[in-house]
Amino acid sequence: MHRAAVPATLSRRLLLGSFATLAAAWALPGCAHPAADGGPPLASLEVVDRDNGQVLPVYHHQGRRYVPGRPGARYALRLRNQSSGRLLVVLSVDGINVISGQTADWGQTGYVLEPGRWHDITGWRKSDTQVAAFEFAPIEQSYAARTGRAGEVGVIGMAVFRERPLPPPPPAAPPVAMESAAPAPASNTAQVRREARERTADASAAAAAPAAKLGTGHGAREWSAITRTQFERAAAMPDQLLQIEYDRFERLVAAGVIRQPPPIAPRPLAFPGNTSYVPDPPR
Repeated sequence: MHRAAVPATLSRRLLLGSFATLAAAWALPGCAHPAADGGPPLASLEVVDRDNGQVLPVYHHQGRRYVPGRPGARYALRLRNQSSGRLLVVLSVDGINVISGQTADWGQTGYVLEPGRWHDITGWRKSDTQVAAFEFAPIEQSYAARTGRAGEVGVIGMAVFRERPLPPPPPAAPPVAMESAAPAPASNTAQVRREARERTADASAAAAAPAAKLGTGHGAREWSAITRTQFERAAAMPDQLLQIEYDRFERLVAAGVIRQPPPIAPRPLAFPGNTSYVPDPPR
């Protein structure tokens, strides 16, 4: 069986899909952890603050990775394929698959990266052409909490799979055509407006809220096109797993994840004045 062809114009596009043994995958515009076999990492994942373009620093604490989020900031998950073959990357945010919205499992749908390519995943996938932006928000305003799944808020996960090499087709066999996926439904204008009103109300509530644990909100709709392809996993278990936790900077400091140097007291001087004799103290 042949995989679906990806045009050269998609050199900056990624692939996405649902996968069992063999399934359709998708294509988008287009802090590493070792592979499961102990070799170099197949893919890297960085968290990028989209409002200032900075890659968030990673802090290591008790064998875990953390990044500090800035409330209200939009962010992206920057994926990079560091291997010589295509990779399937299943992504989760707050325990939720970023494409399907299901409670995350690494057997679910994911993005496929071509060798040497990178891409910024900027939001929850809404259709073949739109995402709802990732944005740091108080936990009660997170997408996970609003859908009744707040138990895993504050964590980003990546499961990476190698592709099984496909045998060459018999010389006389014609290519096997794949059935085209149904086009994504057009976005509902009323729904978009309703979500915009909800985001405005959420932002007002967040401004007055105390420093709550940070989660990921369901932000504004943005353009992000994908196409579909085929991908057969080389194994059922991931070849690489990575987990990054996130929260407000001040909460990570309070938890001892980020250590700040103690304030430096002024240095005492042995000869601060030039008086020649000892004066009387004030009465």
